[in-house]
Amino acid sequence: MDASDELLRRDDPAALLTLDGVISGLNPAMATALDRPAEQCLGRDFSELWPPNQQMSAESLAIQAARTKAVAMRVLEFPGPCGASVACLIEARPVTDSAGGKQMVWVHALDSRNDLTSLLIPFRMAAKATNLGLWMYSPQERQLEWLGGAPALAANFLDPTASLSRVMSAVHPDDRETFRQLLRSASGQSSWHRLRLLTEHDGWHRLAIQTRQIQLGCDGPEQIFGVVRDDTKQEKSKAKAQAALIAERQRAKDIADFSSALITAATEQELQQVVLTRLAATFYGTGALLGLVDEDRLHVSTDAGIDMGEVTALHDMPLDGPGPVSEAIRCGKPQFIPDRDDYIRRWPSSAAFPRLAHLGSDYAVSITPLGEAGTQPLGAWMVFSGTGYRPAPDEQTLMGTLADLAGQALRRIRLQQARVDLAAALQQTMLPTLPEHLPGLEVAARYRPSRDGLDIGGDWYDAFVLPDGAVALEIGDVQGHDVDAAAFMGQVRMSLRAIAGQEPDPATVLRCTNELLVTMDPARFASCTMLHVDPRDGQVTGASAGHVPVLCARKDGSHRIHELPGGPVLGVVLDTEYREETFTLDRDSALVMVTDGVVEGPGLTLEAGLERAGTLAGAALHDGLTAEETADRVLDAAAAVDHADDLAVLVIRRM
Repeated sequence: MDASDELLRRDDPAALLTLDGVISGLNPAMATALDRPAEQCLGRDFSELWPPNQQMSAESLAIQAARTKAVAMRVLEFPGPCGASVACLIEARPVTDSAGGKQMVWVHALDSRNDLTSLLIPFRMAAKATNLGLWMYSPQERQLEWLGGAPALAANFLDPTASLSRVMSAVHPDDRETFRQLLRSASGQSSWHRLRLLTEHDGWHRLAIQTRQIQLGCDGPEQIFGVVRDDTKQEKSKAKAQAALIAERQRAKDIADFSSALITAATEQELQQVVLTRLAATFYGTGALLGLVDEDRLHVSTDAGIDMGEVTALHDMPLDGPGPVSEAIRCGKPQFIPDRDDYIRRWPSSAAFPRLAHLGSDYAVSITPLGEAGTQPLGAWMVFSGTGYRPAPDEQTLMGTLADLAGQALRRIRLQQARVDLAAALQQTMLPTLPEHLPGLEVAARYRPSRDGLDIGGDWYDAFVLPDGAVALEIGDVQGHDVDAAAFMGQVRMSLRAIAGQEPDPATVLRCTNELLVTMDPARFASCTMLHVDPRDGQVTGASAGHVPVLCARKDGSHRIHELPGGPVLGVVLDTEYREETFTLDRDSALVMVTDGVVEGPGLTLEAGLERAGTLAGAALHDGLTAEETADRVLDAAAAVDHADDLAVLVIRRM
């Protein structure tokens, strides 16, 4: 890339640096971000203009790009207005001055509006390292979200997301004004304040809280972040178990976010952002490196958290040479190097890692190729971990699954072609024919695939009559939006239908289906809700495998959100037991089953989406609409708010 004035003609902060890190040019946005006139910035060391706690990170970012000739990214904090700071994802990229041919470094803020979650990762890692908890308050939504940190603190916050009123109700009445003041006066960093919080299982906890205001991205929302320290001297025995559960939930959410971001990445740069902001944090590493194959050579980008020698050694490396990275890509097999002796024993003549001086003394390396089994990997990523750390088998499997997703995304981005005809034909075969003329019942379903990627998705529905006369209803969502997701969806749906003909209740059907899928060792998972409806008396028995709640709409226009018992998603955990519940569907009432694309989307939380869909369904019954018309109303409303996910709706009305 040629460096020129075009690189500074941007709305976001940007600057050109010499290889020594001195600013030779910057745009007004960068001068504003650094809180200095442009003339005071020119000729000065880039890292010195940052706040003291950011200078080392800024210097490391610039040096990585200058000395390794590779792209580096890192989340940094600009000084912001009124005492708040602005967290941005900054990229440093080597460029060439088109006028004089001089090598320079282009530093600029990346657009993270589609992935604001990545900007939170450094704060969460810092909170965990200091044994503190971290939460975020959104003033616009009046909502608090628990972001993680010390697992013991997480046990006090059972719901990751809660309204301000709900949290306030758990604060001791004498401390509520203190808490309000913390949320109102967080323009700078507050001092520590103490308050008492009533937890659900083990009574009052004494907490110390400190808040500060941070803007996520140059044009992003201003949020209030709070760090929490638990000063309670006595903890009950169940706290550790609860903390482990919450930590696992948080990790599951992180992994789901990582998977989703990989699947939806639309450009190679977006894929780099997703990997470099999440990879090391997800697998407890100290740094990460992404190498993509281009014309049989490896082109490297890093999160600037590793030694420069590794980057220099790997950048522009040919794939036909010896060494663990080239071998992992050629053979499609992961490599783990615990120490330097192991490296020398396995690759005695390799020159691929000539500078791994710290291997074994400071860290070990996990290398995973990017690509599914049976295909040529398009690159590999590396995670650098502390000495003595060896990933467990399930961690290795998870890393491989995510690397497969990254390889699929990269292949999709580079090839830019979709098997549209095959996808449409396959999708048509996956949609079942609903039973007709059910005595006392009316069933309708609607489906609309995602607008991203192939015209196909992993959402499904089904309805069929059981041997005892009851009607089985199911709806579910397979991870992904491609042909493989549709194929796996077909396996899940047909397995459920086959097992339902032999087993008496939904919980048993889910359990048997889960056992079957786990033994198949799938690379995907599926959520599902299954109901058995007796048309004679309206008795409904239902269970859920990690799926969104069911909506119950009534003739008077009211509705309720019915969250069924159950267990985790299908195809992940062996020997899982699912619970079920029986309730009655009244006459002139309807059950509305949806996938998450109907009730979640940009700017729409799950709770708000469920309320909206329930209100629409209740109004449809009140207006005398049929099940078909009710399904249309719910689906059309979801599609009208720019949802990108698959949409599926299944309605059963008792007449």
